[in-house]
Amino acid sequence: MTRQRRIENAALTGLTMVGGLIWVFPLYWAFVTSIRSENRVVSDEAGLLPDEFNLSSYIDALFNSSLIDWYINSIGTSVIVTAIVLVTGMMCAYALSQMRFPGRKLLYLVVLGSFMVPAQALVVPQFVLMNDMGLINRWGGIILPQLVVPVVIIVYKQFFDAVPKEMKEAVVLDGGGDYTLLFRVYLPLNWGITTALGIITFIMTWNAFLWPFLVITTEDMMTIPVGITQVNDAFGVAYARIMSVALLAAAPVVIAYLIFQKRVTEAVMISSGVKG
Repeated sequence: MTRQRRIENAALTGLTMVGGLIWVFPLYWAFVTSIRSENRVVSDEAGLLPDEFNLSSYIDALFNSSLIDWYINSIGTSVIVTAIVLVTGMMCAYALSQMRFPGRKLLYLVVLGSFMVPAQALVVPQFVLMNDMGLINRWGGIILPQLVVPVVIIVYKQFFDAVPKEMKEAVVLDGGGDYTLLFRVYLPLNWGITTALGIITFIMTWNAFLWPFLVITTEDMMTIPVGITQVNDAFGVAYARIMSVALLAAAPVVIAYLIFQKRVTEAVMISSGVKG
């Protein structure tokens, strides 16, 4: 039985390694392509191993395109959306979980039902609204339609529902109100969950393409995912430049995940512990 289990473990390990290699290979090939000259990329002699270290594509992407502006737009809109979504989602979830008012259950059903409405179905009315408000080619036009994230409200509500009632009663007896409960008691308890939701929201906003593509028409106001589409038009079919821009665009998200990876793991453990 032990030998059979070892064989099974070895087989699973091998399959996992093969799957990992399949997943990593496109990233590896993108990097190898980005450090080659354009002539080398389309050459028949180009192989799988890196045989050239040419940073001209990165230099062109940084200094001969609007990449810096795209970075600023993406970082700015993503940070603002993440901050507003977390604060408003937390407050809404607290009201639905801890406060009693008419229509509370109906409002929560509306939040749950919003999952049934595809984002594409709201594109036309949202675009008309943003146009009427004069927010086309503005950060506000990118930000406002992305502020509705029901999953944040639902996760926070589940956490607030699981907090022992005795904790709330103790705070109320000490003279604390809803503000004290939310920001001084509940928030310190769920920093891990807040961090995880913040990372998810940030990545989701950073990677958003359809809505920024529709609401932004000038190159200097584009975000990274939309700006990448302009590289092909500006340089023609330049594979090294396209790959370098793609890697530079993904770098902030990868760095953010690597920095907060421990927080994401803690969030899962905390949520599991509270539910238990």
